[in-house]
Amino acid sequence: MSLLGFEKETLLDLTVNMIPLGILLFFIAAFAIVPAFGVDPVFTAMQFAIMGTMFVGLAILSYYTGKAIEGAEEQAGEEHAE
Repeated sequence: MSLLGFEKETLLDLTVNMIPLGILLFFIAAFAIVPAFGVDPVFTAMQFAIMGTMFVGLAILSYYTGKAIEGAEEQAGEEHAE
C-alpha cells in the first residue's frame, strides 16, 4: 500500500517532518480561533503569511525528500541485484 506514491519505509522516514507540520497546523488553527495578539489586519496577515509559508515550504520539502529517498532505495536495490 502506498500513500502519495511512497512506500511504507519511506513514510516512516518522513514522519520526522509530520510533527512540525502538525505543530504549525495547530498554531494556524489556534490563532485563527483565538487572536492572541489582537485583530490588527496587517499584523494578522503577516502572522498567517509567515506560518502558512513555513507550512507549505516544509510540506514541499518533505515531498521532494520522500522522492529522493525512494530514488536512493531503488538505486541501492539495483546495485545489490548486480
